Amino acid sequence: MDFFKGRRLVIATKHQKEIIIGPKAASRLGVLPFVPEDFDTDVLGTFSGEVPRESDPLSTARRKCELAMELTGCDLAIASEGSFGAHPAYVFIPGNEEIVMLKDLKNDLEIVGKKLSTDTNFGGEVCRNQEELEAFAIKSGFPDHALIIRNAQDSAETIFTGINSWDNLRSKFQNIMGRYGDAFIETDMRAMYNPKRMKVIGEATDNLLELALTSCSECETPGYGITDVVKGLPCDLCGAPTQSIKSYIYSCKKCGHREIRPNPHKSVESPQYCDFCNP
Repeated sequence: MDFFKGRRLVIATKHQKEIIIGPKAASRLGVLPFVPEDFDTDVLGTFSGEVPRESDPLSTARRKCELAMELTGCDLAIASEGSFGAHPAYVFIPGNEEIVMLKDLKNDLEIVGKKLSTDTNFGGEVCRNQEELEAFAIKSGFPDHALIIRNAQDSAETIFTGINSWDNLRSKFQNIMGRYGDAFIETDMRAMYNPKRMKVIGEATDNLLELALTSCSECETPGYGITDVVKGLPCDLCGAPTQSIKSYIYSCKKCGHREIRPNPHKSVESPQYCDFCNP
């Protein structure tokens, strides 16, 4: 059963994410992607903070899909939403998590792909002179990756976004410095200004498409994949259960079919991760 081939797919974005999402979806699902005119996702929140995001990333991605479908009358939509901060496993390293959702009203489906990456330039700092400004810019991958300058962290009193040339960067910096004495410089995390983020969106899209092409063995509904894990992989030395993943739980959101599959990567864990051998 082909759920998607030949159908129009609205990509709910204003930040050029169709560049990475569109070709992948078209080639793998056989859909006809398009971007709606005058579609403003910023009403749901901006990374620069002028409009706070009031919902969690998953709910925001879902709302983007709903708004795009309401605007266009299309019954198949895809949207992404990202979040940035300390990586959950490596707290001193910044992380970028991207969620990409495919929402299908015709078949009452919602499929979600995810990617968590440390390959991000996310960051910001106070700069008091041009040397500090240029050092931060170079570290952030400027000018391939754009920057934001504002009068103070989290302030929207005076803010310049989408800066991607040295002349503009220095000019806006002098503007802020002349008025406030220092400036807060940060990476612009909007997709069209941040190639690193765009790459992670592509990887999350790949994850989504794999799910969309994997059907439940019972009802043939796409989206069959990992929904939970079972920890307790035994220690290779003493056999005690560790916190590592022993098996994966696959399930179907449509019919509820469920199966448990062992960890395909390893059947035992190193003693260094055992609470008994290495307390």
